Amino acid sequence: MTEILNAIGGKMPLIVQILTSAATLLGGLALFLYGMNMMTNGLEKMAGGKLETILKKASSNKFKGIALGAGVTAVIQSSSATTVMIVGLVGSGIMALPQTIGMLMGTNIGTTITPWITGLADLGGGESAGWLSSLKLLKPDFFAPIIAVIGIILIMFFAKKNRINKDIGALFLGFAILMQGMELMSSAVEFLTDTDNESIVNTLISIVSFFDSWYGVILALILATLFTTVVQSSSASVGVLQAIVMATVKIDPDLVSFKVAIPIILGFNIGTCVTAVISSLGANRNAKRVAITHLVIKIFAVALCFVPFFIMTFIPLNNPWFAHGVNVWTIAIFHTLFNVVTTFILLPASKLFEKIAFWLVKDKQEKEKVAYIDPILISQSPAVALSECANLTVEMCALSKGTLDLSIDSLYNYDPKTAQSIIDNEALIDKYEDHIGTYLVQISSRALSNADSKKSSKLLHTIGDFERLSDHALNIVNVSEELKNKNIVFSDEAKAEIAVITDAIKEILNITSNAFVNDSIDVAKRVEPLEQVIDKLIATTKMNHITRLQKGACTIELGFVLSDLLNNYERISDHCSNIAVAIIETSHNSFGTHEYLNHVKNDNNEMFQAEYKSFADKYTISVQQ
Repeated sequence: MTEILNAIGGKMPLIVQILTSAATLLGGLALFLYGMNMMTNGLEKMAGGKLETILKKASSNKFKGIALGAGVTAVIQSSSATTVMIVGLVGSGIMALPQTIGMLMGTNIGTTITPWITGLADLGGGESAGWLSSLKLLKPDFFAPIIAVIGIILIMFFAKKNRINKDIGALFLGFAILMQGMELMSSAVEFLTDTDNESIVNTLISIVSFFDSWYGVILALILATLFTTVVQSSSASVGVLQAIVMATVKIDPDLVSFKVAIPIILGFNIGTCVTAVISSLGANRNAKRVAITHLVIKIFAVALCFVPFFIMTFIPLNNPWFAHGVNVWTIAIFHTLFNVVTTFILLPASKLFEKIAFWLVKDKQEKEKVAYIDPILISQSPAVALSECANLTVEMCALSKGTLDLSIDSLYNYDPKTAQSIIDNEALIDKYEDHIGTYLVQISSRALSNADSKKSSKLLHTIGDFERLSDHALNIVNVSEELKNKNIVFSDEAKAEIAVITDAIKEILNITSNAFVNDSIDVAKRVEPLEQVIDKLIATTKMNHITRLQKGACTIELGFVLSDLLNNYERISDHCSNIAVAIIETSHNSFGTHEYLNHVKNDNNEMFQAEYKSFADKYTISVQQ
């Protein structure tokens, strides 16, 4: 027993060192992942909905798709984030699977930039002399603290003035944390450089020798896949490998050879697809097909490389080149070449990958979803999801306006089919409001840029008004039905007055729709003067009706129908005014509707007065005596 305890006691310093290094390695990995996440979030907020616009530009041109996928991934530094975004866009019906195949291949290229950045940790190392020693100035331990200081200054002192300063600060700080994580991972394995400790050296050689065998190579591929599945970042996994190589190269430059490194890097590439697969589990079939396609592409790419590698290494050829050791730069080079070369080799097989995805994920009858946004987009890319909410609200705006136009045009021409179309549209618009409102509440709870926060507020303030416009369309068609069923006919004077107000209502709808779709403040400012003119027209028409009633030229029953129609017209113009004010006040970070209206009407606003006069001259109703 004493001998056993003594043996363990003799090994305790080494065991403690290994445990300490393992903890440091995990801590460095955590910092690396957190820094990458900060960078991704900062860049996404800075880009906002522009990312969605960029991705949606992908067409049947797969080379353009590859360029877009690579570019977006290189910018946001995460192939997983880009892929999840694509999964969400397809799940929402915004894009189709064939459009995404080139983009998915492009993400594989874009993600290769990170190992080149993390390789900076090895610049100017060793006994470099002369100009080579100056490369140490590019090492993270020199410039990362400076970047971190700039980032924290932007966040603490300039974020209140401009939200984009906070996003840039988060980007800088995230980069500094990422590089610090890389430094920690490198320092965690520094004990491996103790060449005087035979136990360490022998243990390390034994482990590497095991992976040097044919079965070890296959196991390395599997373990690397599992590791990246857990970490969910091939960039982080490659960073860990680079950190280990930086340490072991001091013992033996050929210790970690291409024979060991290549299957590990290939495993990293398979493991990074798992994030998209997991994110698609609760999504629809089209979203699942995107995730499966990404995984299938990677498996084909790995097979394309691994099979020849295995043959050249372990079958009679026994290529000695694979016995050479790797360094941080050859890892980055191989990782890049593998993804670039296999992408263009597999590009002609795009249709095959599409067929495989449809074969693996069968078609089934799915319930049609109205105004649907995939939850993946909301959780992973709230800025993109918000941009889709804006697109859906534009659809809602067009549907509401179209329904009102249909209703107004059928005022004296009631038709049951048209009435049913209006009823169906109104129910559909209700669903739009319900779904978009739910999405906006979820998105608003997440961190958004200042511009996106304004956009969210504007949408929340306008969707209710668009829904109410459709309600008034339903009310107007009911007026039309009542006129027909009761065989009621307005007097010629009343018809003429209604025609003037109807023209004004159609124009205010056009102006409001144009202002909202184009997000134009100048156009929105034309709504309120016309709304005031419409109010005056309605008031004059009601007074004229009373005059006609007193003269016996009209009936009380007609008065009820006319009043109902005019009240709906008045409310339509009010909702248009609300939408216009929301567009205008969003730019001021304020929704003081009453303050704005009081200002434009009572503070001698020259533009308001000029527009009001123009509309008053265009739409006139004479007061009857």
